[in-house]
Amino acid sequence: MADWDIKKLRILRTLQELGTVTATAEALHMTPSAVSQQLTGLARSLGVTLLEAHGRRVRLTGAAQLVLRHAEEVFAQLERADAELLGYLQGEAGQVRVGAFSTAIPALVVPAVQELRGTHPSLAVAVREAEAEAAYELLAEGSVDLALSLAAHAPTPRDPKFTRVSLLADPLDVALPAGHPLAAAPGLRLADLAGEPWIFGSSGPWSQITTTACENAGFVPEQAHAAADWSAIWAMVAAGMGVALVPRMARAGGIRGLGRGSGVALRVLHADQPRRHVVAAARRGAEGAPGPARVLAALRRAAAAQTARGSADTAEPPETVQSS
Repeated sequence: MADWDIKKLRILRTLQELGTVTATAEALHMTPSAVSQQLTGLARSLGVTLLEAHGRRVRLTGAAQLVLRHAEEVFAQLERADAELLGYLQGEAGQVRVGAFSTAIPALVVPAVQELRGTHPSLAVAVREAEAEAAYELLAEGSVDLALSLAAHAPTPRDPKFTRVSLLADPLDVALPAGHPLAAAPGLRLADLAGEPWIFGSSGPWSQITTTACENAGFVPEQAHAAADWSAIWAMVAAGMGVALVPRMARAGGIRGLGRGSGVALRVLHADQPRRHVVAAARRGAEGAPGPARVLAALRRAAAAQTARGSADTAEPPETVQSS
């Protein structure tokens, strides 16, 4: 196969444009003899004659014209590659892989991706659902660039492998059957529900979050039913089978079934509002790379918007927060 030397091809193209070896040498800050040597070397490597004498000048042969037709396509592709590489270096292009737990995807990741599609359409975000431990395993092995998880289930801030960034404190509201005696009780506190049957996961992050919140309120919750899917939990609450804590992100993210008119009274616990803390993490040193940094900034904006919506919810009077 012929040796298509890009530097020598550029010299040939310049000679075509300017017409003389002397002018080509001046334009490229070379000596005329260096130009001639480079073109001779190109002709040898391609196995064709590129120049022929024409009076006191030289002109390109038909083979040289053929070479340059193909070279122009190469030059154009290199220009596109340069532009794309520059975009990548500036965080305008490339791909960022995000691992996130289920409720964070519709509430935080999807809004961030939608924003970036408008502002940086060449920057692709690949999303992978993964709970905390799995997300950090993926991050450590290089399968994702950013991991979203709950702070209680993430590596500590002192872990030298990762850099953690706090995104938001997600409030937990309590869901009761619409006809429950406490559904419209003023000043409802979590401790008021100490004797209720509770619905939460049998293991994993949500089980720990629910039990910890209730223990902080002074009681151990009696688990009547075990479920991890929010639609299933919501349906059981609506059926009068128990009460449950529901993260505000789950509702904001549009989880199916979590809405008004569903037979559930959703109450904000103003006095002792439990919260779960959501964090993002990157491999230490990689968080400043342009692509991940842009995605992280978009996630922060999505988290700020989520927090603002949550504050608006708590400003509503209790009866308007309920679903019936």
